[in-house]
Amino acid sequence: MLYPRIIPCLLLKNKGLVKTINFKKPKYVGDPINAVRIFNEKEVDELIVLDIDATVENTGPDYKTIEHLAAECRMPFCYGGGIKTVEQAENIIGLGVEKVAISSGAIENPKLITLIAERIGNQSIVVVLDIKKNRSGDKYEVRTHNGSKNTGKDPSELAFQMQKLGAGEIVINSIDNDGKMKGYDLAIIDKIRKSTSVQLTILGGAGSLHDIGQVIDNYGVIGAAAGSLFVFKGIYRAVLINYPNRAEKDALIEENFHVN
Repeated sequence: MLYPRIIPCLLLKNKGLVKTINFKKPKYVGDPINAVRIFNEKEVDELIVLDIDATVENTGPDYKTIEHLAAECRMPFCYGGGIKTVEQAENIIGLGVEKVAISSGAIENPKLITLIAERIGNQSIVVVLDIKKNRSGDKYEVRTHNGSKNTGKDPSELAFQMQKLGAGEIVINSIDNDGKMKGYDLAIIDKIRKSTSVQLTILGGAGSLHDIGQVIDNYGVIGAAAGSLFVFKGIYRAVLINYPNRAEKDALIEENFHVN
C-alpha cells in the first residue's frame, strides 16, 4: 500500500543551502551535506534537492555536487536543476539519484519527458510546476527561471499534458506561498488533482505539521514537501535542521490518512 510522504526540500545556490521567500532574497542557511547527514539520522521519507542557479545561469547540472549528495543520502533522492537532455538525466540517475525533476526543460521541450521516461522509467521522472497567481488574482499561471519567466500556461492543463507524456509525478510549487509558512495553497491542489491521476507532491507554504496533516487528510496518498519548516525553528526563524520523529510522523499519518 502507498502512504503519504513527508519530504524536506533543499534549495542550492552557489553550492550552498539557501531558503527563499516568494522565490526571492535567498538566505544562506548552511552546508547541504551536513543537512543531508542530519536528515539521514532522522529517517526522512524522501529528499528533494533543487539547484536554483542552474537554469537561470544556463550551467546545467553540477554532477560533482550531485554525486556527493547521492553518496551521503540514505533515503530516496530527487534532484532538479538545469536538466535539458536525456543524457543529463541518465547521468544523474547513474550517480545514484532515484528521480530527476524537470521544470523549464519540460515546458520548452515537452517531448523530452517521453524520451527520458523511456530511458529511465516513468517512476523516475518528475515535473515541477512553479505556479503563481496573476496580478488580478483570478487565475494561476506556470512560471520558470525562478519565477521570472511567465509561460502563460494553465497549471491544470499542463499537468495533464505532462502526465500523458510520461511524467510519473508532478510537484506543485506555490511561488506566492514560498517561505511564508502560512499553509499550502489548497485551491491549486484541488484543480490539479481533478485533472491528473499521477502522484502529486505539494511544496510552498507549510508552517507546521498541522499543515501537512491537512493535505494528507484532504488528498490521501500525496507528497507533502517543505523547505522552511524543516530548516528553521521558532518565530525568529533560527536555522535548525529538523523533522518529526518516528512517533510524531506515525501519529500524524494515523490521524489524517484515511484508507478508502
